[in-house]
Amino acid sequence: MNEGTVLITGATDGLGAHLAERLGGAGWRVLVHGRDADRAERVAGRIRAAGGPRPEVLLADLADLGEVDGLAAAVERHTDRLDVLVNNAGVGFGTPGAVRETSADGIELRFAVNYLAGYRLTRLLLPLLTRSAPARIVNVASAGQEPLDFADLLTTRDYGGIRAYRRSKIAQIMGTFDLAEQLAGTGVTVDALHPATFMDTTMVRQAGSPVSSTVTEGGDATLNLITGPAATSGTGRYFVGQREARALAQAYDPAARRHLRQATDELLVASTRS
Repeated sequence: MNEGTVLITGATDGLGAHLAERLGGAGWRVLVHGRDADRAERVAGRIRAAGGPRPEVLLADLADLGEVDGLAAAVERHTDRLDVLVNNAGVGFGTPGAVRETSADGIELRFAVNYLAGYRLTRLLLPLLTRSAPARIVNVASAGQEPLDFADLLTTRDYGGIRAYRRSKIAQIMGTFDLAEQLAGTGVTVDALHPATFMDTTMVRQAGSPVSSTVTEGGDATLNLITGPAATSGTGRYFVGQREARALAQAYDPAARRHLRQATDELLVASTRS
């Protein structure tokens, strides 16, 4: 697939903006998601300047599940097909010693944005993706992973931003493998990747981490799963850069994945009730 319609969450900065501009310039219709209208419009403007199809700006705060639902509804209003969903938006490590933060729904912030929002958005968009098949879901995860503690899923004890981030990312990878099995035979594939280590992004710089790779490197790795050789060669995989790799062992445990799925659905039901 050389062109189509793609939704990229977190498309106003870093890897998301890079992907939006490259795909838009290559002829894809890009749904540019962000929280800030001005930043999103600047990305859309650069796509238009590159001669790409008219992009759409869709605003939502993924730390609020109500806005996640609104984003899914907006996608349905703006397009009758969705070829690729890139769950890229995320919250980083934070600064050392930062206090535990929660989402609008009272859920630990990194778990809420990095995992739960993508889980919810993907499932709301599955009917559209399935109607558009062959279609692809790409989850931008991380090599930074730490096993989930199901007795303390939202990291209320011994909190640290790095720990919360790593737990959110293993949850994202576990959810990827789980969904790939559920979607077998539908024509919709789903993979996760660690695009590059400590890319030169705002998230990395704010955390004080040493930059060791470029956004272009991360973009190349992600595009490998969107338009490159890996795009049509499998599903339910984890990549480091452009190489298929092995995630943390917990991701391959069916019982752990089932436990996570049940806990996730319970969180979503509780959030809807509140």
